[in-house]
Amino acid sequence: MTRRALTRRGAAALAIASASLSAACVTNTEGGNPEGWEPIVPAEVPEIAALVPAPVAADGTLSVGTNPPFAPFEFKDSQGTLIGVELDLGRALAAVMGLDFDPQEMDFSLILPAVQAGSLDAGMSGFTDNEERRQSYDFVDFLYAGIQWAQQPGSDVDPANPCGLTVAVQRTTVSETDDVRPKSDDCLARGEDPITVLSFDTSDNAALAALTGRADALSADSPVTAWAVERSRGDLELVGEMFDAAPYGIAVPKDSPLAPAMAAALQHLIDTGDYARILRQWNIDSGLLDQALINEQPLEGQP
Repeated sequence: MTRRALTRRGAAALAIASASLSAACVTNTEGGNPEGWEPIVPAEVPEIAALVPAPVAADGTLSVGTNPPFAPFEFKDSQGTLIGVELDLGRALAAVMGLDFDPQEMDFSLILPAVQAGSLDAGMSGFTDNEERRQSYDFVDFLYAGIQWAQQPGSDVDPANPCGLTVAVQRTTVSETDDVRPKSDDCLARGEDPITVLSFDTSDNAALAALTGRADALSADSPVTAWAVERSRGDLELVGEMFDAAPYGIAVPKDSPLAPAMAAALQHLIDTGDYARILRQWNIDSGLLDQALINEQPLEGQP
């Protein structure tokens, strides 16, 4: 079974420290939010707040589990503050629902069990919404993301024809298990040179390999690759199109009324443009939704 089916696609951050890019230094923290970032905290919408389950409304807080680093979704700045696009989106959703936002850092493997046990309201940590997980949880989907390659400018990498190349990936992610290694097997089957796969424990080290020329290309989740390219200040560029897209979702207990309440809040953010503004502040401008989805299905009453 692929990592996509078991965990988030890519368990570690890819965060390139802008002050050290000339030396190709990669770290797990950043100096802060992206240039031009500003907080987007909308006003409460009473009719949406009325949809929030009574226990959550009584508590007045939306508690979510998250597991940094996984830039740009969640990671820590140089002061140790949790930041990222999921944190910004969660804070905006909570505001629309009339709740305070309470992100709690924890081990990734403990987040979904905590949601199921009721000790957390939701999980926001780069979760892929898939059929296996839908047996136990509902997902308020907020983005479609796939695999995206990057190369050094001037290289001639073709992700569809990578035989003989050296490609960096994060170990056990779908970039390794579903993308690069199967392509390498296909190369061998055609009598061509295989791909040399450089597998790293973290996505930041995979990016470093591409930055320094140790690898011809990087294969990673599309938002992670886009973040690396943006932070590289021209030392990396996207190559080819995103492929194998799947939804990222916010996990809530199965059949909980929190799912439609949160989806209504997300639809409000979509309608007002705040949703797109939040994601684009983090260099995410593809895979955006034009309507809120629960388990990839529109809210009742939406076309």
